[in-house]
Amino acid sequence: MPLTAENAAQQIQKYKNFFFQKDRLKDVQRLIHQIDEERRRSEGNINSLTRAQQSNLPPSKLKSLYKSCLQDAVVEEATIRNALEKIQEIRNIRNERRIQARNAGNKEAIRRGALMKMVQISAQTLPLFVSKPGEKVPPLCGAIPAESNYIARVGDNVAALVKGVEDEENWILAEVVQFLQRQNKYDVIDIDEEQKDRHVLSKRKVIPLPLMRANPETDGHALFPKDTIVMALYPQTTCFYKAIIHKLPQSATEDYEVLFEDSSYTNGYAEPLPVAQRYVIAYKPTKKSGSSGGGSSSVSSA
Repeated sequence: MPLTAENAAQQIQKYKNFFFQKDRLKDVQRLIHQIDEERRRSEGNINSLTRAQQSNLPPSKLKSLYKSCLQDAVVEEATIRNALEKIQEIRNIRNERRIQARNAGNKEAIRRGALMKMVQISAQTLPLFVSKPGEKVPPLCGAIPAESNYIARVGDNVAALVKGVEDEENWILAEVVQFLQRQNKYDVIDIDEEQKDRHVLSKRKVIPLPLMRANPETDGHALFPKDTIVMALYPQTTCFYKAIIHKLPQSATEDYEVLFEDSSYTNGYAEPLPVAQRYVIAYKPTKKSGSSGGGSSSVSSA
């Protein structure tokens, strides 16, 4: 294939991304060692403070030890946040390379099992937002919705309301290909390898997914309350269905427990299932379901 100016530019950008990612990996490795050192120092100071309290030392000395512990904690937190930022930069680079490959005509061939694993990992590795005292939780963190003028980026995952058989509408997991500014519409693609359908949808039919997880221990108010009606991604599928929040996550690594709508059960809802924060969003009814549902009430593999 002849080397055109466009191909050359793509190759240069590819190598730039490679070395940029390599540098970031080195930074992450260095920061991990630094975090380990800071943690050991903090543990030593905390043990010293505990022994000092048991020894009934004067308040002035206890205050000095307390300040030292606090300073170490601040440094450790800053180092951890820095490492998480580097990791997110690496993820962004990899996503850009994937999009460039797709735009160049390189089709992805992902088996369903691998796709479901990727969906799960994407939720587990979503950045965790831990607010500082007095800090406001940003949009698209946990249950906090996007601002009205927000435009999802190319490559972002969204919930998209698409028509299926007999014009029935369903919310599916999709990826943004582009935003058509003049039409105020999204061009999205179904992430399911078996479908890979493209859809051009009005902005109101696309819901951006959370970009960060909310930390239940510091920002519980950024989670959906118990008994809230939501739409949630049914496990091992790529479709969102109406559900009710049954149990909130208690730690940063836990998922919601939700009750999916199911008419085969006496109370209209199935047994609780875990769904990650990334895939639990505000409820919106579809045409078919009207005010009573967000999708088909019987769940099947997408």
